[in-house]
This record gives sequence, C-alpha cells and structure tokens, in this order.
Amino acid sequence: MSQKSLFARAKKYIPSGVHSPVRAFLSVEGTPIFMKRAKDAYLYDENDKKYLDFCMGWGSLALGHARSEVISSIKKQASLGTYYGTVTRLDTELSKRILDRVKPFEKIRFVNSGTEAVMTAIRLARGVTNKDIIVKIDGSYHGHTDSLLVSSGSGLITKGNGSSSGVPQAVLKDTLVVKYNSKDALEKAFSKFGDKIAALIIEPVMGNCGLFEHDLAYHKLCRELTSRYNSMLIYDEVITGFRLSYGGAKDVFNITPDIATYGKVIGGGLPVGAVCGPNKFMKYLSPEGNVYQAGTLSANPLTMSAGLATLSVMNKTFYSKLEKLGLYMDSVFQKIKNVHYKRVATIFWLYFESKKASSPKKILSSRYRSYHKKLVDRGIYLPPSAFEVCFLSSAHTKRDIDKLAQVVLDIVKN
Repeated sequence: MSQKSLFARAKKYIPSGVHSPVRAFLSVEGTPIFMKRAKDAYLYDENDKKYLDFCMGWGSLALGHARSEVISSIKKQASLGTYYGTVTRLDTELSKRILDRVKPFEKIRFVNSGTEAVMTAIRLARGVTNKDIIVKIDGSYHGHTDSLLVSSGSGLITKGNGSSSGVPQAVLKDTLVVKYNSKDALEKAFSKFGDKIAALIIEPVMGNCGLFEHDLAYHKLCRELTSRYNSMLIYDEVITGFRLSYGGAKDVFNITPDIATYGKVIGGGLPVGAVCGPNKFMKYLSPEGNVYQAGTLSANPLTMSAGLATLSVMNKTFYSKLEKLGLYMDSVFQKIKNVHYKRVATIFWLYFESKKASSPKKILSSRYRSYHKKLVDRGIYLPPSAFEVCFLSSAHTKRDIDKLAQVVLDIVKN
C-alpha cells in the first residue's frame, strides 16, 4: 500500500491518524511514513524504502536500531514473561546502574514516560517545600502535564497562558514563565514570588524548540536562587540524560540539582521515565511518604532489561568515540553555507532559515517544511518539525555524516 493509503486507513480509527501529534507531519506538509523495521542507523518503510535516520526514536536509541545486546536481552526476558505486577531483580539492577552515574543522588523511582516523571517531580517538590508555584523557562518543554502546557506573553515574567484547550486556567495560576536565558527575569521572579516558589524546572540544554543552551552563569544563578529561597531545582533530563555525558548534565555544568528526571535512553527504546534525587527528598514519595505516586506498568521487566543492556554499552569509551564522530560532523557542516548547524554532545540541530535563531521564540519553519520533503525523497529521515533536534548514535558512521551533508548541500543549492 502507498503511504497515503496507509495514512487514510489510520485516520479512520485514530485521531488525525497518529498517536503523538508531530508524527502527523503537519508542520512539514507531508504524509507520515509508515515504518516496519529498522537496523543500525536505518529505517525501512512498508514499501522497503531505506532511510538514514537521525531522529533515532526522538533520542531514545543511543545505540541505533535493533542493537544485538538490547534485542537479546528483551527476547530473554520476554520468554520468561512480559510483566508480573511485582518487584523484580532487574529494576534494582537498573536503579543501581543509573545511581552509580548520578552520585550523590541516592534513590530513583521508575515511571512510564517523561511526562509522568516530570509530573511526579513537580508533585514531590511541592510536597517537600509546602509551596505551590513552579517556574519554567519560556520555550522549554516538559511533557504534556497540564500545569506546564503554557506559553509566555511579552514580559520578562508572566503567569502561564494555556497552550492547549482542556487545561483549566486555575491549573495554570501557579506556573510562572520566565524569558529564556534572562538573569533579570529569573531574579525578579524569585524576588517577587520566592516565598511561594516550590521549584524551578529547567532543561539543562533545551531540545524541543531547536537546540538552545543557557550559559554557565545562568545555571549557577538557578542553583543560587533556588537554594536561597528554599525552593527546589529540577533538571529535566528526559532528552539530555546520558546524552550529554556519562553522568548527565550535572557533570557537564558541575551543578547538582535537587531532583532530576530521566527517560528515553534509559529504556533502550521502550517506554520509561524516572525521578531521581537524594533520599532526604525521595523518602517523601509513597508509601514511605505522603506524596502519592503509582503506576501499573512502572519498572516493567522488558524495559528494565532493555535499559540495562543499553547502559552497559554506554561506558566512558562510548562517549569518547561518539565525540570524535561529532567533531568530524562539526568539520563537515561548518563548511556548508546557508545552514545553521549546532551540536551539543550527541544532539544536533539543522536550521535552514537565512538568519540564525537567537531564541526559541524566533524560530522560523518555512524552509524546513520544503526541505524536509526533499530530504525524505533522498532517503534521509529527520524529525518532521523545525523545532525538533536530531541525534547521533553509535550506529552512525563518518560515511553517514557525509551522506547527510551531501544531501543537505544539494538541497540548499537548488
């Protein structure tokens, strides 16, 4: 069947034909591509067309597709049962594996998605501090939790304005949005509301609105203000977790948040999320504490086995090898004119507009819309949105980088 026929059939049974909005290809005005298999750095659609993939499961697949160690681990566990509804040895082993990377954090609680992880972290912060207000950065994305589906107005600090129907204004009243990378906005927010702020939540590197970094001084100010006002600093590492470094963002910036959330990579391509922190905070979670959290499928043994297999490969040598590939990519793309390229560790972003975007609020998408179709036609799969970032995996090679670069070069010339 053609992609259009498959999509028409899907729309008969599924809202807009997709189970997550960006998959609908609306921002690139194309037809979603139905994939049926994948291996290493490549996807294969229902008609067996091959695509070089830089979306990598939205960052979940640090080892590439169908890595043998991960598949073997999942198969072994599946043969023993897919789910028990009990504790298992596997969830303890993956907990230890992650905590060994993120010291001085002492405890971790697994959930089923990044959204769940953030939702739990916010509830935990409010439970610990007995305060209500959450501060977020304009342009940052923290899943589809009601209270964080907000956009800002024109000021440095604004009360959250709902960016989705179905979210009551009352739910947003305790969310403050501050201007991206503005120390002034952050200081004013804490000066005015500090005694009511439960937490500041921040993506260490913003990756759902293009690829934007906060400077180190900004990170230090986040830590200083939250400590001064007895608020909590939450690092949302659902995207960046174990993609920036072996130990995550706290090692990169030498700043330890109070709570961190993880996802994507730690599940090896299966649904996962996690909340992590010191015991003095994590003990507030039920059943020991009064901050309620539960999940039927949390710490599913299939996910735990896939996560263990993935992290066992992601040793320190893994990062040094990928950084070499990243440096090679830098050398190639910095020579291409009319393309704004940026890389942070294993995350990169291609921006095709004539002027470089200075902030998440100034991203344009018209050229990406037309270029994406041309890329797909040439067998390159990038995220179907100008706002999404791309990912390197250990399955990618210099040859793959050269292929991407040549196709991009051809497209921007014509």
